[in-house]
Amino acid sequence: MTEAKKYPTPVGNPETQPFWDAAKEGKFMIKRCTACGEPHFFPRSICPFCFSDATVWEQSSGEGEIYTFSYMRKSATGPYVIAYVTLKEGPSVQTNIVDCEPGSVKIGQKVKVVWKPTDGAPLPFFTPA
Repeated sequence: MTEAKKYPTPVGNPETQPFWDAAKEGKFMIKRCTACGEPHFFPRSICPFCFSDATVWEQSSGEGEIYTFSYMRKSATGPYVIAYVTLKEGPSVQTNIVDCEPGSVKIGQKVKVVWKPTDGAPLPFFTPA
């Protein structure tokens, strides 16, 4: 019988704690700048576009499209796919594509967030929609 993969527990800080709290409820959160209107990920208090500190949390649909990816065939843990996913809301997220055959991943493929358990908050990954 195959043992389930164990993921590391994420370590939050006061700035990212709302993200991890929402993750425990299955919500994928991003930040939006109220000064310039741009959404961004990874959530941080300063907008990476205009440097304003007027940012707010908003829930993402958790849906997106693979922009680019790398299929890592050789690793100590076995093959895996790392990708940039462009969310419906606009930001790009660097992530792993899971729960599918690595060779089946394609640029432009629709994906959705999936949560993997840890000893703390779950970690977000993406899987084919």
